[in-house]
Formats: sequence, structure tokens, C-alpha cells
Amino acid sequence: MSAVIEFTPGQRLDKAVAEHFPQYSRAYLSRLIDGDVVLVNGKPNKSGWKLREGDVITVTVDLSQEQQIEDIELPILFEDDNVVVINKPTGVISHSRGKYWYEPSVASFLRQKTGTDADNQRAGIVHRLDRATSGVMICAKNEETLGYLQKQFGNRTVTKTYIAVIVGALVEPAAIIDMPIERNPKKPSTFRVGSNGKASQTAYRTLKANRKYSLLELTPKTGRTHQLRVHLKQLNHPIVGDPLYDGESNDRLMLHAASLTIKLPGDIETTFTSPLPTEFEELLKDAK
Repeated sequence: MSAVIEFTPGQRLDKAVAEHFPQYSRAYLSRLIDGDVVLVNGKPNKSGWKLREGDVITVTVDLSQEQQIEDIELPILFEDDNVVVINKPTGVISHSRGKYWYEPSVASFLRQKTGTDADNQRAGIVHRLDRATSGVMICAKNEETLGYLQKQFGNRTVTKTYIAVIVGALVEPAAIIDMPIERNPKKPSTFRVGSNGKASQTAYRTLKANRKYSLLELTPKTGRTHQLRVHLKQLNHPIVGDPLYDGESNDRLMLHAASLTIKLPGDIETTFTSPLPTEFEELLKDAK
């Protein structure tokens, strides 16, 4: 819906919206702004955006009505009383960006199964996979398990293995990429290698290759956002199907979370695996 929201030039966007909708909390309205449903001149902006004379603020949802997120089914690799391990398809987001974000996600799938608090948009989400990445993703069915699993990710005791396809071949068939990663100020939705970034290491080895493509096994030692994609972009071999980092055009991002080794409650170390999608094999025909 459109709303005529009065403001003083120089006023922050979140403050102007809060004054117009005093019946809603500031935190809730900030989630709407972060969820790109509050637009300035037709475009999303940050909560701290300083409004200028002539700006038009538009709210694109009806705040008085709740909408239902469509139920989805996701392939389950393993399930017990504490966890659900899924084989996340490409195109599915890990969790929503706010209450007024109606796209089905791994988190909404988990809420369907467990009946957890619908207001907690990240309930049960232990770690994220990018929307375009497929493969193994573990979720917690209760708070105790969530903390237990997240601690392992924080302590880097989890082993994650990914498979990717690149054009050409890396100079070394196996090596460790050790390059710090920082947010790209020129394009804040992306990251880059930079001296002011956080330490980031990725081990890789070439599994096979044909005349055009190489199939890589990637094991991140750290867990930076877009780490694998940024590291391969820096080596001038971006992942196929990654338009964000100049990868060759493809119907999907050729990055797959193939395995995850983690301890389940009771300190039971377990490895979960997901078979390689057929699209990967198609590109690597006649590979050696």
C-alpha cells in the first residue's frame, strides 16, 4: 500500500516511518525496512537513510493483514528428535529477512515440522547456505541442540566439503587459498579480497577436468560470507553460474555442499552427504 508519510528533510527513514506508524514497534518497522518492503522513491534503503525534500516513501505490504507462507517440502537426509538434515535445493533461501517476507524458506519448512514460534524467523537455523547453493544443511529442532551445534561452527570443529565447477584449470591441482575477505564498499551486497578483511582460508583440490571445465573439491577452513565464491573469483576462475562474481552464465550456481561432518547431541560424530547434482556431471563429460 502507499502511504503519505510526512518527514523533515534530513530525518532518518526509520524515524519518519516510526512516527507515521506509532502503533508498531521501532524494531518491527526496522525489520520491514531491512526486508525491502519500505521503499524510498521506489527503491529499498537502509534504516539510517537521510531523507531529502521530494522523497516519496512507499510501504508495499498491508501492515494490518497477516499473510501465510506457503508450505514446502524439502528432501530430508536424516532426522531424529534433535535435528533435521536436508538436501537444500538451489533457489531456496535459508531464512527470511523479516516477518513480512512471505517466501518459503528452510526456516519456514522447519516451523511446519516442529511448530516453533512463527515470529522467530531464524528458529532452528544452525548455519546458512546461499540461496543459489544446494546441498547438506543441518537444522536444530530445539534450543539446546541449536546452541550445541552452533558452538561447533563457531569453534571451527565442523568439516564442510563443497563441490564446484570452474572454467579452465587452476595452476596448482591442490593448494590452500589464504586471502582476507572484506565487504566491497562499491557494491555492498558483495565481498572482495582486501587487506582490511578477515582472515579466510580455503583448501581445494582438482577432482577431474575436461578441455573446458574443472571439478573442484573445496574445504573452507573459515566461514566468511561468499568465501568460496570470492576466493575463486580472485584466482580469475569464478564459479560457473555466479553472476555476482563474474562466473560463466548457467541456469544455476555450480556450487554444492557435498558433505558435513559434525557431532550430534551425545558427542556422536556423524558425516552427512548429498549426491552430486546431474548438472555438474553434464558439464564434466569426457573428464579425466
